[in-house]
Parts: sequence; C-alpha cells; structure tokens
Amino acid sequence: MLRHAFVVMGLVLASPALAQSLGERSGLNTLMGVSPSTADFVKEAVISDMFELQSSQLAAERADAATKQFATQMLQDHGRTSGELKALVESGKVKAEIPTALDSTHQSKLDKLKSLNGDDFTKQYHSDQVKAHKDAVDLFQRYAKGGDNEELKAWAGKTEPALAQHLKMAQDLGK
Repeated sequence: MLRHAFVVMGLVLASPALAQSLGERSGLNTLMGVSPSTADFVKEAVISDMFELQSSQLAAERADAATKQFATQMLQDHGRTSGELKALVESGKVKAEIPTALDSTHQSKLDKLKSLNGDDFTKQYHSDQVKAHKDAVDLFQRYAKGGDNEELKAWAGKTEPALAQHLKMAQDLGK
C-alpha cells in the first residue's frame, strides 16, 4: 500500500496534467483537496448531469410521489446546468470535450437502477442521489476555489449552492 502511494505521488510530481486526470479518476484529488483540470471538471460535471437526468427520468416513472417530485426537480435543474455548461464550451470560453455517454461506473449504476422496482428501486435511487450530489458538491467546490478557467470557476461557484441544496433534499428523502 505504501509503495502504491509513492508511485501515485511520483506520477503527481512527474506530470501535473497526467496527475490531475489520474487524481480525479482515483479520488486522490478529492482526498488532497486539489482542483481538477478544466478538462476533468467538464467531463465529471457532464457525466454527473447525464446520470442525474437518466436516473431521474426513471424515478419520475417508477418511484413514490415524494421521489417523483424530487426527480422532476432534478430533471429541471440538471437539464439547465447541462445547457449552461455546454454553452460555455461551445462558445469557446472553455476548452474541453463534452462526453456523449456515461462512463462505466455511472452506466453500471444506471443499469442496476433499471433492473429494480418498487421499494428496491426507490432505496437505490435515494442512495445514488446522495452519493452523486456529495461528489458533485465536492467537485464544484474544488474547481470554484482553484480552477484555471475564470469563466468556468465563476459558473462552478454559482452552481454549487444549488447542488448543496440537492444533496440536502436527497438526504431528507431517505428519512
């Protein structure tokens, strides 16, 4: 384990661009409080929104009334943030690629949700929402504090409070 930590730290010191991508994927940046690169932030934010939209669409069809109301709010809010981020990239103000599909981790979570019904579906959706919003709040806070694109930093800072509110709402759903 210690050897693994030295290898990761060596990569961090050897190549900042590689380290940020590796750090985001491994969770190292989160543990160290390091801001993601612009490319990593955009990728993670877009995939997070795609997962929110796709999982909330399922919840709007399958869940109880309170969860459907939450899911409808997620569809509205994450649809808006997806559009805003896409507009920043398409305007040329942010240099990054927009993913067009979920990564394997989020696709697995979505596939699991699709296989569930009733209380099992609702419990899993609630759990996924808490985890997704914790991750999103952390990502947006780190980029807002230390990101390298001023426009994107401002957007992340403006967007993060709504994500924090979503997190609180998701936590309250499970009670």
